[in-house]
Amino acid sequence: MSKEKFVGIQISPISFIDEGVDTVLETLQERVGVNVLMVGTVSWLGLKAGRSISHALDGWPDHGVAEPLTMKGGAYIHPHEKYYANTAIKDFRATDPEVSGIDVLEMIIPAARARGMKIMPELMEPLFKYAGHGSVNNVNIPNIPQFLEVDLFGRYASEPCTNNPDYRHWWHSMVEDHCRSYDIDGFMWCNERRSPLDQMIAGQAPGCFCEHCRRAAMQRGLEPEAIRKAYFEVYDYFEQAREGDEFVDGSLIEFLRVLLRNPEILLWERFWLERNKDLDRELYGLVKWCDPDLEFGLNVWNRNHFNPFRKAQWPWAEQTRYADWVKPITYQHQAGQIYVKEMTDFHKSILRDVTPEEMTPLMYKFLGLNEAAWGELVQTGLDPETYVGGQCADAVRGVQGKVPVYMGIGVDAPRVQADQATCTPEIVYRSVLATYKAGGEGVIFSPNYASMKLTNLDGAARALTELGLKE
Repeated sequence: MSKEKFVGIQISPISFIDEGVDTVLETLQERVGVNVLMVGTVSWLGLKAGRSISHALDGWPDHGVAEPLTMKGGAYIHPHEKYYANTAIKDFRATDPEVSGIDVLEMIIPAARARGMKIMPELMEPLFKYAGHGSVNNVNIPNIPQFLEVDLFGRYASEPCTNNPDYRHWWHSMVEDHCRSYDIDGFMWCNERRSPLDQMIAGQAPGCFCEHCRRAAMQRGLEPEAIRKAYFEVYDYFEQAREGDEFVDGSLIEFLRVLLRNPEILLWERFWLERNKDLDRELYGLVKWCDPDLEFGLNVWNRNHFNPFRKAQWPWAEQTRYADWVKPITYQHQAGQIYVKEMTDFHKSILRDVTPEEMTPLMYKFLGLNEAAWGELVQTGLDPETYVGGQCADAVRGVQGKVPVYMGIGVDAPRVQADQATCTPEIVYRSVLATYKAGGEGVIFSPNYASMKLTNLDGAARALTELGLKE
């Protein structure tokens, strides 16, 4: 059991405006047992800053305002100009009429402190155009189109390049602004970018080959143009596989053959991965420079345990070097559909010659899962004991006692199809108990309070009461 209670919840600014700060805090602390608020302070994703994005399927929760929010996104704090001298991105204050003139942290910190509650802003990369997260369609930030990624074919992509100095410095500026301007307890940082190989598996053109990525690669002894040329054959393989072309020795062997002919793409994959991790490490160091007592926690993508390539790329032990705690995302009722979507991309290409029904038991062994059969996953979701408990045990083993594990418990995570499993109080109750049984030291209810039904959060309260973490 944790020496210090950590029961967090992810919450968007709109909940405090819709319901009132005191009402929200009283509900979360007294009814549920929450003592840490993970507030979405800068976002263009409805999942992080708005109301429910799946109300059409799930209905509206039993609190808040039951109306869609026409969210424009941006900073729900007042950016302090002096911290943004090293970036061209300066004008990004949210202009939603509901939040006009409001700074969510200034609004909630005094009341939260009076109740002894901690505050940790939640920041997530990518910020824009993120499918399934209720993305704002038009991001009206001056200069941002100039920082977009460049794909294999020289086209601008939909996300800014993390190697672009202005974009990277913007992240540095945002984090410093939060640290120095507000009485917070730390951050929860989430990095959910797809690697070049990941992009191809998903049917996208790989990147990024902008001038900044090329320059950074050359500094590491790589030849960007030779690598870019090697990508064409690998990309063509994925295109042919997804279109159903026949390969003499099957899709997996052809993938390995093409990969061995073009090993340069693995060099670029490693280069991209390290630069991506560098951003995590930079932000960790920046937070510690501003205040060594501030915590820096990692909100870790569930695709890291659903994708064999990502599982190999993101070992837990390495992440302990730049985190004070980790939060594996395990949104159990939603996760069956997420796993099916993930594996469907593999079965359209590398694993095209075996059926999902044949491959699922083997993939479960590779990934350390023990769940329902392929044809039942979407409808049943994943099991709290085997999935939440199992992933918690894996993370606890992986961090080797260096940092605590706080499990991300799904409460009404957004669904995308009508026959998808739904959240229940019992699922939440069992997930909390499974976390502490497996050695977890805390929980974070996710992904957004604005979508959660209080009746489902009552399942969490029941478990926390049994564990002695709620009076």
